[in-house]
Amino acid sequence: MISIVSSTNRKNSITLQLARMYHGILTGKNAEAQIIDLSELPHDFVFSALYENKLKNQTFNTFVDKINQSEKFVFIVPEYNGSFPGVLKAFIDGLEFPSGFKNKKCALVGLSSGTQGASLAMSHLTDILNYLGMHVLAVKPRLANIDSIWQDDVLSDNRLYEMLHRQAQALIDF
Repeated sequence: MISIVSSTNRKNSITLQLARMYHGILTGKNAEAQIIDLSELPHDFVFSALYENKLKNQTFNTFVDKINQSEKFVFIVPEYNGSFPGVLKAFIDGLEFPSGFKNKKCALVGLSSGTQGASLAMSHLTDILNYLGMHVLAVKPRLANIDSIWQDDVLSDNRLYEMLHRQAQALIDF
């Protein structure tokens, strides 16, 4: 199972739309895939599911189960303030350490309104995932100026679309 993590809790985000597109790419390659949408996290999970409350929030535990059952991941990573969204870090902090990601594999896709395509965000996230024992695929597409290349649920840049297909195949083969 490949889990695609929509790494923001913003409702109706481009991040989630990209996650859905990536899901289509993976299933088109006959890979079993699911989306983990962080906008569906319990609103109070940082208080009700972390630290001394670990495993006490049943809704959060369904997210933990999805992580534990997955062997590979795709993180769709929007740039927030020069890094990735804090909700993703809080989510990672709520997972079992280090078994949730240890010796598993993942791919990263960055997106930003600016010109960097979330390159710093993906660098920060790569450091954390490596610390947790996860193997990160080297191919990391950066979708810069996302507002100009994503319209009506379609990625208009064919070069980037093909790069996502190549990355998906590389993750399947990884």
